[in-house]
Amino acid sequence: MKPTLIIVGLGNPGSSYEHTRHNAGFRALDALHASFGGGEWKEKAKVLSVVSEIAIGEVPVLLAKPTTFMNRSGEAVSKLLNFYKADPSFQLLVLSDDCDLKLGEIRFRNEGGPGTHNGLKSVVEHVGEMFPRIRIGLGNAPAGTDLAQWVLSVPQAAERDQLERALKEDLTRTVKEHVLGSAS
Repeated sequence: MKPTLIIVGLGNPGSSYEHTRHNAGFRALDALHASFGGGEWKEKAKVLSVVSEIAIGEVPVLLAKPTTFMNRSGEAVSKLLNFYKADPSFQLLVLSDDCDLKLGEIRFRNEGGPGTHNGLKSVVEHVGEMFPRIRIGLGNAPAGTDLAQWVLSVPQAAERDQLERALKEDLTRTVKEHVLGSAS
């Protein structure tokens, strides 16, 4: 399948990172996978990602979880775009966490800078700023807390439930609107 859209969720591979705040991009892909009936997840070494295919409406979509670590996400995104000969300005959508947005807030932008997010910085370094992205709010780290340690920690059950609800409802709706709106 040649995808019309590649959706990349940013996160860190491995079970020790699976439930951390910083893996909201991977969990967002899992929510889309569940909502749109995705196929099996398969590791594709040539694109440095674990991928699955879904369809949103009639639009073929490739979901991709980079197997690089967060700070090298751009390498996987670049390989995906090159392999599928995709234009990042309209055939890429990147999903990432954002600790400057309130917990569960979903923010779509067509382009822009990476802010302080190292995964987005890596993507921008490899493909430029002209790609759509959705930021997933984690809320602010508690005062006096090391930000890196906090984003790599596991949220409390109530926070996790709120985030999962936002991914299942708000993120899924936002992605569907983006995909079907850009397909017409």
